[in-house]
Amino acid sequence: MPQVFQPANLGALELKNRLIHSATFECMADENGAVTDPLVKRYVNLAKGEVGLIIPGYMYVNPRGKASARQTGIHDDRLIPGLTRLVDAVHAAGGRIAFQLAHGGRQCPKKVIEKAPLAPSGFGRDPASMNKPVAMTEADIQEVIASFAKAAKRAFDAGADAIQLHCAHGYLLNEFLSPFFNRRQGQWGGSPENDFRLLMEIILAIQKTVGKDRVVMVKMNTNDFTPKKGISPDLAAQYAAWLADLGVAALELSSGTFYTFHSVRGDVPIDDLARALPWWMRPMAKMIFKKQVFPCRFQKLYHLPAAEIIKPVIGNMQLILVGGVRTLGEMETVLSESKADFLSMSRPFIREPFLAKRMKEGKTNEAACISCNKCFAAVFNELPLRCYVDGLL
Repeated sequence: MPQVFQPANLGALELKNRLIHSATFECMADENGAVTDPLVKRYVNLAKGEVGLIIPGYMYVNPRGKASARQTGIHDDRLIPGLTRLVDAVHAAGGRIAFQLAHGGRQCPKKVIEKAPLAPSGFGRDPASMNKPVAMTEADIQEVIASFAKAAKRAFDAGADAIQLHCAHGYLLNEFLSPFFNRRQGQWGGSPENDFRLLMEIILAIQKTVGKDRVVMVKMNTNDFTPKKGISPDLAAQYAAWLADLGVAALELSSGTFYTFHSVRGDVPIDDLARALPWWMRPMAKMIFKKQVFPCRFQKLYHLPAAEIIKPVIGNMQLILVGGVRTLGEMETVLSESKADFLSMSRPFIREPFLAKRMKEGKTNEAACISCNKCFAAVFNELPLRCYVDGLL
């Protein structure tokens, strides 16, 4: 049997194989962030499809950190029954599930949170919403730390097998880690150690709240691709070593922010993306999107070069490779050469929720996803997540 389909432990968590569903925003929660039937159905199908670990889309830990309409929330105890229903349904279908905890930071649209978005530093405007953020106070920072710890407790109270902290794609934790976004001086910025402090304090608070035996993972950028220097693979390797020292079980590598399409390399559906914006922003947005077409073209295993830098410095912390994973042969090569411990996919599982099972049964060796990115454009237009290869509604 291929190595990818052999049982494996992720930290203390036993998985049936080494395939992970990478967290993917669904736009399927209700207006209050509660779990819905379509959301449950999506993840039950992935569990039936024999994905080793399912990570649903990012869940906001605080109302001020809500990044999108119809985003799932984990900021209130009243949401626990719905989250429990999701976990129970996935478990009943034979799956394992981890909740991704997030705060949208400067990328929270003002129309969603009804306030100015929070950020480490209050410069500029978000390239998607055009909202100007405000710099966080000490009280804001302490509230965020507490919000993540409380959200972690809710996740495990709901029965989740693990949690993942979203430190990528330009959201708040990425912003603190990045010298481009974090222009503070003092204990919360100005050096790699200080930029890392918020994430460290959140991890310590979570461990104090739920215990050190729980499986905590991190998803982190290896390159921000921002206008000026942000996180680079070398800086990410430094952070990764510190995460390993803190007892983080696994690290998933990613890249990109709202400034580029490096997170979802492939086609840039210019017209579909532009239609989600106000009419006055569309002409300029289309010009910006056109400049992304070549730099963000699809590449196989596009986070592998960063993984090769980071894997040697993380000790026993396991590495999850996402980005351009498409064929069984590529997966086996990555595992056999110890370049990563697990493979995760997002867009292929949108089109084929039963892909893992079909690969295991020898019915296919390659994902059918063509990286058209219309699924990304759909949720940007507040449409529910599915494969839109034939066009948006």
